[in-house]
Formats: sequence, structure tokens, C-alpha cells
Amino acid sequence: MNEDFLKDFEEEVATHFNNGSIRGPIHLYSNNEKSLINIFQHIRDQDWVFCSWRSHYQCLLKGVDREELMASILDGKSISLNFPKHKVYSSAIVGGSSPWAVGVAISIKERGVDQHVFCFIGDMTSETGILQTCIAYSSTHDLPITFVIEDNNSSVMTNTRKVWNSDNLRYQQIPNKNVISYNYQSKWPHAGAGKRVQF
Repeated sequence: MNEDFLKDFEEEVATHFNNGSIRGPIHLYSNNEKSLINIFQHIRDQDWVFCSWRSHYQCLLKGVDREELMASILDGKSISLNFPKHKVYSSAIVGGSSPWAVGVAISIKERGVDQHVFCFIGDMTSETGILQTCIAYSSTHDLPITFVIEDNNSSVMTNTRKVWNSDNLRYQQIPNKNVISYNYQSKWPHAGAGKRVQF
């Protein structure tokens, strides 16, 4: 799977949304295709992927069929995509998937199976108490989990670093073996595709 495949998918979703074919909210990616493709080179079929309300790319990279994914999005499920067969789950609640991810990582460690958990979250979510607790617990218990912070320096229309009055967020100030990150700037608005009101 290449960058153009991912970009073309999001463009199609945007077109459907702007013409009114999608009745629920959507959150689109752009300019992070290469970063995600690189990360997914380390994610195996048996590994688990947990995401936020923005998860189209993760679903595709985890092996969800393109047409099956598009059908779910057209059915209004873009922000809550779950495909158990592929071990990929998402939540529209801020930080909502992180406790699930930790729970699965606990189970993996207790059962001694060859699996790993990847939990994708945004930079503003990375500052929340729920995520900080999940990172701390995972680290002290040496759980098989990696938190991937997708840093676009934005929470809706708010600059994350201005909110926290700091040039660096906590994940940058306190390195952790369970945390990796990448930076990107999306061409899309936080929600929707820029041509019609969402609800």
C-alpha cells in the first residue's frame, strides 16, 4: 500500500461527505501518509491497533478491505470504526481507546502471547489525565504497548502548545520507552471536509 492509495481514499471520503452522502461526522488525515506507512511496517497481523475518531488510514494499513471500510463510513460510522477480525478499534471519546489498549496489553502479558498493542492518539489527548495515567501504568508494568502520538499541534481550532503555555508537551519533556510520535499538518479542517456544515 502506498501514499497515493491512502490519499485517494480520503479524497473520496471528502467528496462523499461534501455531497451529503455521509450523514455522520468525519475526521480526515493528510500529509502523514509516509509516517503511518513506516510505523505499520512494525505492526503485524496478530498485533492490536486502537485509534481515536480519525482512523481511516489505520484501518486500511491493518488490512481492512477498502470497500468494506468505505461502506462503514458511508453508513455514518467514520468516528467509531471497529473491525475485530483485524484487531483494529476506534473511539470517538477523547482518550477513550487508551484504557482498552492498556487492558489488552495486560491480557497479552498475562497470557504470554506474541502480540503487541499500538494506541494512536493526538497531541492534545496526550496531555489528558487518562492518557498520562495509561502511559505511566504501562511503563511501570512493562506492558507490550506503544502509544503513537500524532502531533499536528492542534485541538479542533486551538494551538495545543498555546493552550499549555509551553513549547514542548509532556511527551517531549519526559521521554518514555512506550511512546513514539510524529508531526504533521493536515490540509483538512479538524472535522468535515471544508464545504458543508457537519450536522
